[in-house]
Amino acid sequence: MKAIAATTYGGPDVLRELDLPTPEAGPGEVRIRVHAAAVNPTDALLRGGAYAARTTDVPPPYVPGMDAAGVIDQLGPGADGRLRVGQRVVALVVPAGSRGAYAEQIVVPSESVVPAPAGTDHAEASTLLMNAATARLALDTLALPKGATVAVTGAAGAVGGYTVELAKADGLTVVADAAQHDRDLVRGFGADHVLDRGADIAARVRELAPDGVPGLVDGSDQREEAVPAVADGGALVALRGWQGPAERGVTVTPVFVASVRGDTALLDTLRLQAEEGVLSLRVAKVLPASDAAEAHRLLEAGGLRGRLVLDFS
Repeated sequence: MKAIAATTYGGPDVLRELDLPTPEAGPGEVRIRVHAAAVNPTDALLRGGAYAARTTDVPPPYVPGMDAAGVIDQLGPGADGRLRVGQRVVALVVPAGSRGAYAEQIVVPSESVVPAPAGTDHAEASTLLMNAATARLALDTLALPKGATVAVTGAAGAVGGYTVELAKADGLTVVADAAQHDRDLVRGFGADHVLDRGADIAARVRELAPDGVPGLVDGSDQREEAVPAVADGGALVALRGWQGPAERGVTVTPVFVASVRGDTALLDTLRLQAEEGVLSLRVAKVLPASDAAEAHRLLEAGGLRGRLVLDFS
């Protein structure tokens, strides 16, 4: 089967099209014929070696990718009875060596697989799970009561946009940031207040909420810059591993989407919310899988609205 992989860590050009053995579904697993794989920032981190210390015992090649959409073509023994061969599905993939989403066929635990949202194509469907599950995990970590206010940085991005939409569905008041050209986009997600993005975001939040907000999801990874926006004793959720420190009793909690890869109920709820229009699936551009290096260059150049998607059809 065709896969996009790196045999050494480095820049986008280390990604190569390789012919790898077709995997077989084991007990409790399903095999998916992948038609689309979304390109996420974590894929670039994997390619660049950011996770190398965790995988010293895993030999190359390294296949990136945490979001796949396609059709089930094999069920392993004891696979979940929810699923069937020929079914259109999406999967939250945790890469390990050659087992990443950038491949024509992948094997994943059945618990990480749910039906593709009705009315979507493969490219659209592939943009859902990783980013929406991260947003859901962030909001669940804050556990703010209905009617409370949450601030979201990076609100025009994939995780940020989903966070705004899910927060509104939870009954929260949302304060979000945006560049001037993204303000209408972020308002469209449902943000109640849209502030100019930048290093002074905390000061802008405090102008609106002088005591600070009880919770903040730091989608733009502003870390110390964002902490002053949080009220005394409040909480900040970090998406890229930052753990603080923070002052005034503010709690900083990093979240990792791999922790919910087996939460089928959560993943299926996100699927339903995409079907209902609560979540907006946004594709920035679809590229042939063979252009994965170019996709990574575009990702690292920034400014994307929605996800790049690799086409494995």
